[in-house]
Amino acid sequence: MMKFIRHIQRCNNHNPDDYVPFVVDDQLVGRFRHAFAERLSDWPEVFAVKKSAVSLHEKLQGYEQRSFVIDELLQALTTCGEHSYLPYLLGEMYAVSANRREEALFEIDRSAAALFGIRSFGQHLNGFVRKRDGIHMWLGQRAADKRTFPGKLDQLVAGGLPVGETFESNLHKECREEADIGDELASLATPVGAISYNVDTEKGFKYDTLYCYDLELPDDFVPRCTDGEVDAFKLLPIEEVMHIVLETDDFKFNCNLVIIDFLLRHGFIGPEHEEYLDLVTRLHPVMRRPVQIK
Repeated sequence: MMKFIRHIQRCNNHNPDDYVPFVVDDQLVGRFRHAFAERLSDWPEVFAVKKSAVSLHEKLQGYEQRSFVIDELLQALTTCGEHSYLPYLLGEMYAVSANRREEALFEIDRSAAALFGIRSFGQHLNGFVRKRDGIHMWLGQRAADKRTFPGKLDQLVAGGLPVGETFESNLHKECREEADIGDELASLATPVGAISYNVDTEKGFKYDTLYCYDLELPDDFVPRCTDGEVDAFKLLPIEEVMHIVLETDDFKFNCNLVIIDFLLRHGFIGPEHEEYLDLVTRLHPVMRRPVQIK
């Protein structure tokens, strides 16, 4: 029998023994696979590579200098031919921080987030409609030509939190681009918490925090994609959405967690459910602790 918890287990499949800590200012900000850490030895002016940890060179100080040097390194990595660790850059910058994105030590291109094992932040919005027969949820189907998870189901609106954007401005931007939701309607979105997960991927370590929002939409609202990232939208009864999560892998992997959180908060998975406590607690795993560098 299929269970909801399998999605959380998939998103928390991480073995720290496969990684070397990445430390900046005595703070743990990421993790490198061992092979990539060894590769970074080719840039001794940027990294101090030891078996116990990789750190930035002590001469690299301040947000601007570190960001500039790391960007130059990433540009070099994209030109390493068929064995490149980084085939392309996205041009969207993420904050590198041991904790909150507002406490960033430098910035890095989004494409390198898993390669460097940094903590990434995103926003996912559940768009739903109340009908006479209950709640219905709007879903987006990712474009077939997207680089990541083409054709998978997704939240109505979802995206990363880049440098230079506030929570509000970024959410409004994503709403306009992905579903043609205007600022007035987007301002009604309610922040309802955050989920997190730690997972090993082909590129490296994903250490993600997703800020979740609920937006109750008018019955006559019809989303429209304006940025080409969504091929189609579906408005489904929440029971059908629940069935898709439970019985299939049709959703982009982390979107399952956001919907499970919605189902818990709205009582569709209640305390009598056999998985209830596991789901509630494991949607918010304890994050890694900073290491002490001697």
